Amino acid sequence: MNKVIAITNQKGGVGKTTTAINLSSCLAAAEHKTCLIDMDPQANSTSGVGLEKDNIELSIYDVLLGNRSIREVVLPTELSYLNIVPSSISLVGAEVELVSMMARETRLKTAVSHIYDDYEYIIIDCPPSLGLLTINTLTAADSIIIPIQCEYYAMEGLGQLMSTVKLVQENLNPNLQIEGVLLTMFDSRLNLSRQVSEEVRKHFNNKVYNTVISRNVRLSEAPSFGKPIILYDIMSTGAENYMSLTKEVLAQ
Repeated sequence: MNKVIAITNQKGGVGKTTTAINLSSCLAAAEHKTCLIDMDPQANSTSGVGLEKDNIELSIYDVLLGNRSIREVVLPTELSYLNIVPSSISLVGAEVELVSMMARETRLKTAVSHIYDDYEYIIIDCPPSLGLLTINTLTAADSIIIPIQCEYYAMEGLGQLMSTVKLVQENLNPNLQIEGVLLTMFDSRLNLSRQVSEEVRKHFNNKVYNTVISRNVRLSEAPSFGKPIILYDIMSTGAENYMSLTKEVLAQ
């Protein structure tokens, strides 16, 4: 069964890109054909799988603006079962350029439909906002994973995100589901982490994954080497966490 999963939360620094990179990499390592689409102008998913941002000639920007087909933009990665549709800084201007275009909310959905049958999983890394790029992503996705950091103000802004999801469900994508809620930056030594975990589980019930992503130095280091955690340090806690999450996603 093919599935398009968006990793979204308009708050920055909650582990969206880390999750997008490492979930897609673990799926690929388990020999599931996977495509990672980087919808964030910062292009951190692009560099996080080993591509040089400055050397990207074609990106998702060219696809959204209708200059190229998505097949022309897809690139291979170090993992044989993982491809990526890279991002670039050009995407910053896409929000403005898309405003005057026909079917502006469904341009990513149309693009994804051309590669949907090529992959078992398509993982989309969203920008930290609720603008037109995120609306495009929610419209293209079958489901969403919401990373929530175990820190102060963890639940802040989630009401706005859920309102946006509801609007997309009502007007653009009635089949959009919440795949799961992922607790990130968990520190078992802190009461705060445990309190946030309890609060999130109370709010989202069985939608919260059993796996939590612990704070892990190796996980933080991996992007600077352009590697997913399973290629950087497969024995690390971060690698164990994301392999565990992948098992839960596959079980769904």
